[in-house]
Amino acid sequence: MNEKLYSTALFNYKKWSNSNKAEVEAEFNERHAMCKEMQSYTKERLQNLSEEEFFNLIAPLWAMRMWGNKKYYLDNVIESNGIDLIRKQLVNLFYGKASIENRWDEFREKIKGLGPAIISELLNKFNPNEFILWNKKSLTGFIALGISKVPKYNSALDGKKYAYLSKVGRELVESAKKQGVSEIEDLLALDYFIWKDLQIEPADTAVPVEEKPEKETEKQKAFVHNDVRDRIRDIGSFLGFKAEVEKKVADGAVVDAIWEVSVGNMGRITYVFEVQTSGSIDSLLLNLMKAKNNPSVQGIVAVSDAKQLEKIKKEASSLKAIRDELKFWDYNDVLKVFDSLSNAYESINSLGLVPSGLF
Repeated sequence: MNEKLYSTALFNYKKWSNSNKAEVEAEFNERHAMCKEMQSYTKERLQNLSEEEFFNLIAPLWAMRMWGNKKYYLDNVIESNGIDLIRKQLVNLFYGKASIENRWDEFREKIKGLGPAIISELLNKFNPNEFILWNKKSLTGFIALGISKVPKYNSALDGKKYAYLSKVGRELVESAKKQGVSEIEDLLALDYFIWKDLQIEPADTAVPVEEKPEKETEKQKAFVHNDVRDRIRDIGSFLGFKAEVEKKVADGAVVDAIWEVSVGNMGRITYVFEVQTSGSIDSLLLNLMKAKNNPSVQGIVAVSDAKQLEKIKKEASSLKAIRDELKFWDYNDVLKVFDSLSNAYESINSLGLVPSGLF
């Protein structure tokens, strides 16, 4: 780690906070209130969580700022998972006896639509002394400090990595205290410091370079698949489509994601997406061929990395039924599009120009 940069940033933060005590106090009071509210979700309360309470739990999170119509988004999360499974996994995430590595992985594997930014924020505000809040700001700060083994893909952010990041965060808090910066009292305060003083982009590029793990585990491949699937759904929602995941569109065809829109007298138009990170190409193509049996399906898209897409193109070239209609989307581009749209929508939503529920 770059100790000199960290010490300099701490010095600047201490100097700034001493000159802006009212602003710092207001910020910390707000953060303490958020923790108190999160900690009010007892095990019994989570076991009996209503859909309205689920909305009240998730909607205020910073990770939800990009969504103008939060109710629409969270209604889709409930529909995709079922409130019973959500209750069970929230209880396990907060109160489970297993290690955080196992609880994190189980939540990510079983709950659709709630990714690492939301999961880590829930944990951070529930126990700010133990768990880190991990998002793009945290990533930028950790890269600036030269911290090793930082996962730049959400696919690599499994429970083991999250536990490691939290451990590093706790060490940064202790280091700050030893250097006389008592304001950084826990990992939620560390998040404010990172947001305030460590948004330093690498000198050789405008954005952090995203690196794929050298060898992905099957679990990480599943995380890639689920992240990309959910991001496709989110992009569709941003663009104004009715967007869903794991949707049956024809007999024998449950696809990863769809975008759907009704157009006047033309009726319903559906775009279908199949994501592949492992498994059989033949199965992917067969599923897309079956999806085409639905007359509303006007577009079919295979989503994978560049290397795998070349294999899919080759296999599809011999299939007259879909070869001229099949489109291809690199999932790295999917993630970039999502990041760009989410940044744009978060900025627009922060203006408060559009009433909640209309945008």
